Amino acid sequence: MATDARDHATVSELLGAWALQALPADEQRAVPAHLADCEECAAEAERLRATVRTLNGPNGNGANGDGSNGHGAADVPQDDAAGHPFRTGTGPLAAALAHRPPVPRAAPAAAPHAQPYAATVAALQALLAEADDAWSTEVVHGWTVRDTVAHLIAADEPLAVHLGLPAHEPPAHEPPADAPDDGGDWRTAWEARTRTVIAHERARDPHATVAVWRDRAAELLAAPAATDPELAAQAATLMGARLPVAEHFLVRAFETWIHSHDIGRALDRPVPPPPAGHLWRLVRLAVRILGQALGPKAPPVALTVTDASRTTEWVLGSEDEPVRAEIALDPVDFCLLIGGRTAPDTLPPGTGDPTAARTLLNRAAQLAWL
Repeated sequence: MATDARDHATVSELLGAWALQALPADEQRAVPAHLADCEECAAEAERLRATVRTLNGPNGNGANGDGSNGHGAADVPQDDAAGHPFRTGTGPLAAALAHRPPVPRAAPAAAPHAQPYAATVAALQALLAEADDAWSTEVVHGWTVRDTVAHLIAADEPLAVHLGLPAHEPPAHEPPADAPDDGGDWRTAWEARTRTVIAHERARDPHATVAVWRDRAAELLAAPAATDPELAAQAATLMGARLPVAEHFLVRAFETWIHSHDIGRALDRPVPPPPAGHLWRLVRLAVRILGQALGPKAPPVALTVTDASRTTEWVLGSEDEPVRAEIALDPVDFCLLIGGRTAPDTLPPGTGDPTAARTLLNRAAQLAWL
């Protein structure tokens, strides 16, 4: 049977949340039917379930410790009376999911543009379940594990406030009433807000900090703009970037994954990259932002991003002269470069004009604020 292209695109975006049992029950049951007809999604689903088994430990739910039937397509575990899936596991992933609030039966599912954020939030919850004795472990920028979670609370705030949610305590400094949206030096304001929230959270129990972050993420994913593509298409200027709200959700996914990667390295718990469908959404967003940052006068460079499933090429820079260099990168390496976690000189230098190639790589690294 031929696989419907629209169903394929939709299901591929849901696989990360499906593997974590984070979808509403009707969508959770619908995914295996697609997997039976689509080898590409079935292979990706098996990879994600293997990751879940690793995170959840040897005593997880199901015949293979993950709720699967041993044939690549997982059976859907039954919810308990409170609506919690995956209750019977005993590993860190099951523990993290068990402490999540029940999913209301009638709650709308996040639209595809918000699914990458939903998946990264679920993955970070699972990772934080293993951090009980390591909250003071240094992660990045001098922040501990708890500080990094507090930073995410602050970083989620611009989108949350734009969507009508209240700011986190302590109250943020209010800009003048006539100030433009996100006007002025946003980096200075963002760094100051991060310091304020971290200082506030250091006086609290780390589990309370995690609960605040988790609940704020749940509020973002329950907001109308997370479920309505028409609302998500409206542009907003946040953190110095004017983007559709849908892409601001991708920015939240990107930053949540980067800091999950940071925490995982600090705790010696390797964090897998997002599912391929989600990862390529982040790649495309990063390429658009990089193209804008380079501008129309930069020496043109052909950037190829490739992995086992696909290859995509963009020409960034001037359109008025021939391509002067070519660079080929893995999608994870490219995202880590944009996120400030990979130094340009550690990546393949490309071919052609080395100055043009270096200009693109250096500009990509300069975009990082994470």
